[in-house]
Amino acid sequence: MGKFRELIAYKKGFALFMDIFNLTKDFPKSEQYSLVDQIRRSSRSVCSSIAEAYKKRRYPNHFISKLSDADMENGETQVWLDVALACNYISEEKFNYLDAQCEEISKLLIFMISHPAKFA
Repeated sequence: MGKFRELIAYKKGFALFMDIFNLTKDFPKSEQYSLVDQIRRSSRSVCSSIAEAYKKRRYPNHFISKLSDADMENGETQVWLDVALACNYISEEKFNYLDAQCEEISKLLIFMISHPAKFA
């Protein structure tokens, strides 16, 4: 197998994190240590959990556990996107785009969880 950076889920997760990182630069300063911090942390954690999972791929239970963590963080990112939309910090169009990215990442993670042997 190659490197974790070659995984589609990692590439898409990293792209999502960078989109969110750049988008949140324009959020109100009052959200810097709450919403901005939370959404950046959860979206960043998706990538780090995928990398950790890949490094433990020889151990299916550990691999699955870390991928499950990645999917959980991805879900948390979606909650913070809901908040950003409700507070009018992002447009509905931007929300739909980012939420669709989250859904695609989740599908990739679920595939990996369901087929750990393909990544061993």
